Amino acid sequence: MADSRSEITRIFLLVAVTVVVVVAVFLIQARRSGLTVREMFSGPPPTITETIEASRATARVGERIDFLTPRPVGAAVGPDDRPMVAHVSIADLDRDGLNDILVADAAANRITWVRQSPAGTFTEITIGEVAGPAHTQAVDLDRDGDLDVAVASLGVLFPNNAKIGSVIVLENDGRQGFTKRVLAEQIARVSDVRAGDLDGDGDLDLAVAQFGYDQGETRWMENLGGWKFESHILQSLSGPINAEIADVDGDQDLDIVSLVSQEWEEIYVFVNDGRGSFTSNRIFGASNEDFGSSWITVVDLDRDGDADVLYSNGDAFDYAPPTGRNWNGLQWLENRSNVEFRYHRIGDFSGASSPQAADMDGDGDIDVVVVSAYNNWERPDAWSLAMFENDGQMGFTLRPIATTPTHLITLAVGDLDGDGRPDLATGGMHMSYPFDRMSKVMTWMGRR
Repeated sequence: MADSRSEITRIFLLVAVTVVVVVAVFLIQARRSGLTVREMFSGPPPTITETIEASRATARVGERIDFLTPRPVGAAVGPDDRPMVAHVSIADLDRDGLNDILVADAAANRITWVRQSPAGTFTEITIGEVAGPAHTQAVDLDRDGDLDVAVASLGVLFPNNAKIGSVIVLENDGRQGFTKRVLAEQIARVSDVRAGDLDGDGDLDLAVAQFGYDQGETRWMENLGGWKFESHILQSLSGPINAEIADVDGDQDLDIVSLVSQEWEEIYVFVNDGRGSFTSNRIFGASNEDFGSSWITVVDLDRDGDADVLYSNGDAFDYAPPTGRNWNGLQWLENRSNVEFRYHRIGDFSGASSPQAADMDGDGDIDVVVVSAYNNWERPDAWSLAMFENDGQMGFTLRPIATTPTHLITLAVGDLDGDGRPDLATGGMHMSYPFDRMSKVMTWMGRR
């Protein structure tokens, strides 16, 4: 009898310890993610999950549209080259009235400036050596009247758990000479850096996404002056891709919108109280852990005066071959006030990446252009660049633009030729076969 009671006691203790451990794990994970324990158990809101399944057949498919003139710019692709451009952005870096292109060249581990001078002539110049550059932003971070370049450094392009990421600024001396300043280092691989006054003190702080691999973070870095920054961790989840800055809730301060991929496939808004204290809100979660989150852009897509989230899912890096999946495509989260968002599917597009919003056809509404890094490139009709044409009522028609070059992962919109029409810049990420239609940096000049 005593042995029986002893055995029951041992079983009870084992069960109790197991329950305590499980609860502790969930409490720790909730703290890392910024969610409540209830939200951790609940999963994605059911309305979002249902809407994803119900909205697959959305965008109509129209005829190919031919209104852009493609042209390679900068350094030519050599016979042995495999370009890996992680990001392109358009900015007038030297403020001469002509827009230029900034390039995060992950193959060469450097930041280059494709300078336009004179008009229509583009020359590529290296302005900084950076390990595994993932994103650039031209911004006057030190408020001295010229544009510096904020850089997210992965350390290495491919997944790695080592603390090899950095936040870097290439400081402009006003004569387009750049000095490398490392603001944070030996942290999880950094995938995005954006500047904005997050604590309302008049200087520019930084929002930082750290993809890591199994371990990542989202943080903001408080500008203390003299190139000193203090880090504040917002969330500890693997896979952050973007950390956009925008006034999401309309209270006149800047919030942070974060896309978290990997096993999470979630979008968060970190709501600012105006003084740099943030509250985490999950506004989207996909029920499919292989959803393939690839990029967000914060933009007022429906022109109703608030910030929506344009969102692509097209990452297929984990697949062999990486040819995209039939659930890849575009969606937008409509801002409905008080950090409440409604999910809308725009349409399917294999390998969708880097969606950008602009009135491409000049009809007064906002269209969406998108590239594909992961498509079935063995097929001659696999599209690498397309536009989702807006009918003015937020109904979209897919209008293919180009099948070559292939493996386009990054896209920027801006007026490159000064005619008032939006032009494009794209970058090629050639990590897989075939290698027969390659590009590094291309411009696509609009015409009507």
